[in-house]
Amino acid sequence: MTTLVNRPNTALVVVDMQLGVVAGAYRRDDVVATIAAVVQRARDAGVDVIWVQHGGEELPRGSDAWQYVPELVRRDAEPLVPKEYSDAFEATDLESVLADRGIGRFFLAGAQTDECIRSTLHGGITRGYDVTLVADAHTTEDLSEYGAPPPELVVAHTNLYWQNHKAPGRTAGTVNAADIDFASLL
Repeated sequence: MTTLVNRPNTALVVVDMQLGVVAGAYRRDDVVATIAAVVQRARDAGVDVIWVQHGGEELPRGSDAWQYVPELVRRDAEPLVPKEYSDAFEATDLESVLADRGIGRFFLAGAQTDECIRSTLHGGITRGYDVTLVADAHTTEDLSEYGAPPPELVVAHTNLYWQNHKAPGRTAGTVNAADIDFASLL
């Protein structure tokens, strides 16, 4: 249970599925299709979908690379949270967007696993949220030439450690997209 008071609602938070972020990402097409399906299921169940979009020197706002992939289309009523840092809570209005909607629990999907996804997982749970990672709906690029593990191991390791993550009064964990039952959370 979330430690946040009067926050019974659930959201799906989609992070940085932008052209310049996922162009060479591991399992890009599968992950995009999985996220699209989860977004539709959330919408069908009346669960808020919150979009996060990175901007900065490497992704100038308004550039082609900054745009969301065309397979994922945000509806006008769905909040868009611009960010400049890895943790989607840092120097953004994500907290107020979630608070205004009474959200104390969210599912997280998107990119990059080893940067913005991990940072937002930890940012959410340390702020009192229950945070569930959609295990088959996040991805990252191959940074093994710089000493990082290959992307399939980055994804697998993130799923492993978040599946067993604990915090007092909050829940963490992972779930495959097909196993999310948004209707049961309303």
